Amino acid sequence: MLRKLILLAGFCLCALTQTPATEAQTRLRDVVDVEGVRQNDLIGYGIVVGLNGTGDTVRNSPYTEDTLTYMLERLGVNVQGEDIKPNNAAAVLVTATLPSFARNGSTIDVSVSSIGDAKSLEGGTLILTPLKGADNEVYAVSQGSIIVSGLDVQAQAARETRGTPTTGAIPNGARVEREISYDFNRRESLVLALRDPDFTTAARIEDAINGAYGAQVAFMRDPGTVDLDLRGIQGSPSRILADIENLPVSVSVPARIVIDEKSGTIVLGEDVTISKVAIAQGNISIKVVESPVVSQPNPFASGESITLPRSSITIGQTGSKNIAMLEPNVTLSELISGLNALGVTPQETADIIRTMKAAGALHADLIIR
Repeated sequence: MLRKLILLAGFCLCALTQTPATEAQTRLRDVVDVEGVRQNDLIGYGIVVGLNGTGDTVRNSPYTEDTLTYMLERLGVNVQGEDIKPNNAAAVLVTATLPSFARNGSTIDVSVSSIGDAKSLEGGTLILTPLKGADNEVYAVSQGSIIVSGLDVQAQAARETRGTPTTGAIPNGARVEREISYDFNRRESLVLALRDPDFTTAARIEDAINGAYGAQVAFMRDPGTVDLDLRGIQGSPSRILADIENLPVSVSVPARIVIDEKSGTIVLGEDVTISKVAIAQGNISIKVVESPVVSQPNPFASGESITLPRSSITIGQTGSKNIAMLEPNVTLSELISGLNALGVTPQETADIIRTMKAAGALHADLIIR
């Protein structure tokens, strides 16, 4: 069956009307980040022991044996010349995120991932592993039992795997040993960085802060940055930030459509509108049937059987039932209803949306992933 999609854009002589964007009320802390207040990534190399025969093999992961040998020698065990087959151990990379203002002795979560040919980390214990930052300095150490959400069951003639058994986590598995020095309370200004830069939202943040203090202390630098002058405000920077981070702000959300072609997911914003457009979906079916006829010779004749071709071709096309007319400034619900009336699939809906955008009839940001 051959299917065609035809989009006809309509024109109207009328003034251009602007539809206001959706305004979501939220807290200031949920839409901005404070410059200098950030997390830091940590990474380390370690060994997981106690596995039930699901660890690395010496042939494919020789570095696991070398690491075990070095670790045992540091503990006073002489294993030089010994043939170690550590199938109950695995080499792993340990990653963690050091929060801002983390202090000595506080704990953080860590993630553990196998880098060898281990089949599963279930039941394993991570041995003391230093975690370093980008400056190659040790900021935390990690150790503990690994929690694995994946499952790997193997029999003689079958194997079943659910999730990823070669990765796991250790809640509160690392202890901070070094603090990142940062004297936040000595700052005379703050820089608020919007997570989604927008002129309207940045202006509303400036107005909300100035209205709360009754003075011009916030200045909009650009759609992604708002500067806050602390010299005219009483209190420490930490106290001031605690006061303003819960201010209500109306966030301007643009009309947007996101299409994920891999999963076939389509997400449409509430304020998506279109101009007058006609959508026609025609179904053309071509059916070819072969019915050969066999011609037999008369009895006792010297002839041969002959196969005669018989072909039947049927062409059908639907009428005008699959044509929909959408009026100007159609809302999201009306657009969905119109597409559902056509009986289109999600993939066809994505094609229609793309073609409407190309025709200039769709008034929204189109993001295709």
